[in-house]
Amino acid sequence: MHPIPVTDITETPPASRFVDAAAGSATAHPIVERVLARLRPWLPWVHVFMFLVFLAVLVVPVYLPESSEQATFLDDGRVLANYLLWGVWFPLVFFSVVITGRSWCGFLCPMGAASELANRYGLKMQAPAWIRWPGTPILSFIIITLLGQTTGVRDHPEAALEIFGGTFALAVVVGWLWGHNKRVWCRHLCPIGLLLGVFSRLGAVQLSPRKWKTGPDELTDKTICPTYIDLPRKRATRHCIECLRCILPGRTAGLVVSFRRPGQELESIRDHAPDAWEILFIFLGAGVALGGFLWLMLSFYNDWRQVIGTWFIERGQYWIGEPGPSWLMSVHPDRREVFRWLDFFLITGTMMTVMALSALVLSVASLASAGLARLQGSTASLFQAFVQIGYSQAPVALMALMIGLATELFTPFIRLGMTTAQVDDVKVAMILFGWLWSIWLAWRILEGLGVDRDRWLALMPSAAGSSAMAAAWWLAVL
Repeated sequence: MHPIPVTDITETPPASRFVDAAAGSATAHPIVERVLARLRPWLPWVHVFMFLVFLAVLVVPVYLPESSEQATFLDDGRVLANYLLWGVWFPLVFFSVVITGRSWCGFLCPMGAASELANRYGLKMQAPAWIRWPGTPILSFIIITLLGQTTGVRDHPEAALEIFGGTFALAVVVGWLWGHNKRVWCRHLCPIGLLLGVFSRLGAVQLSPRKWKTGPDELTDKTICPTYIDLPRKRATRHCIECLRCILPGRTAGLVVSFRRPGQELESIRDHAPDAWEILFIFLGAGVALGGFLWLMLSFYNDWRQVIGTWFIERGQYWIGEPGPSWLMSVHPDRREVFRWLDFFLITGTMMTVMALSALVLSVASLASAGLARLQGSTASLFQAFVQIGYSQAPVALMALMIGLATELFTPFIRLGMTTAQVDDVKVAMILFGWLWSIWLAWRILEGLGVDRDRWLALMPSAAGSSAMAAAWWLAVL
């Protein structure tokens, strides 16, 4: 099963219009292309180095002594590894996606490289339909996010090894079983790949076909691209991992490197293969991550825990107060953190509830803006307008995730003399930046939908959705 075809969401634009929109009227950079082509042979060695770093950060801390409460990343190995993972790796990955798209995946990620290496010697079977289903990476992201929260992946090295090490092993198994010299893992299953892929549409680097062909952007085995992109029909950046194999200086085939204004692809999303599954991910993914912070910050969690726990105990259901398996939840009595089955169900239930509410609020906001756009003369269908306007929520969701998931990013600022209040001001500024960017995107998308008269009226519901997301994350991280 393939993603919803482009023609189901918006009409196929003329070739000339697509080329202008895709390249952003930018000029190709042959010097950059030659440098990237010369860099390509060195990438396997970069992947080997990153694999060794991956092992050091995940495996070594498990065998180090327990850290004291006063330990810092300057004098303790465990704290240093945690900071490298959550204060360096995650922030750099998120920041880079706005500049260079999914360059992390092609340049540095050891998982994708190991999966492709396993594929060379594996069974090379056809990937089954459940893997190729567009909803699979969404479920993958939600499951990993829930499991990371219940096991305490940001606090315990054992949990980090389980989540990231287990994901690495799964990537290798998938590569060994399915695909023919391709990255099935990166295209269909990687939970981080979907996250980076959607937000790579905001990126400033554009890889466009040298010779564009008409037709929808679909999967194909007959391509040098490891993520199945039909290069002459490439419209979107989501699946491009920037592995550099399509950069062929001096030839008429392959892709050309150019630069564009960050967010330009989403401003003209009608020309860049809009996909309803991506909107579903933006709405659900931001919500489930938000729920992972709200249960820690708001008092209602402990109130519910007391009420529900008492209800079970009064009925003789004492198992609810027993610790579960350590691979499923945090069981660390020596660190004064032991989750019970009650905690597991309440944490996951809270996250899923916030996820559903987030999707509902953002869907209603986008649908209302789409309906108003139709009333104000847009020729797009209600569904087409809904999908395109939904992309406007990407910036505020990205900034919120950057602040939430990269929690250790701000540790050095405090050590350098900044106060907690000043760090909070930085977080507020980031959320406000994402909020304003989302409103600007909605304005430009509505313009592309042909809404000229009273555009601000159609903008209001979408802006209200962005405001709700920004306000919720404000509560979660401040």
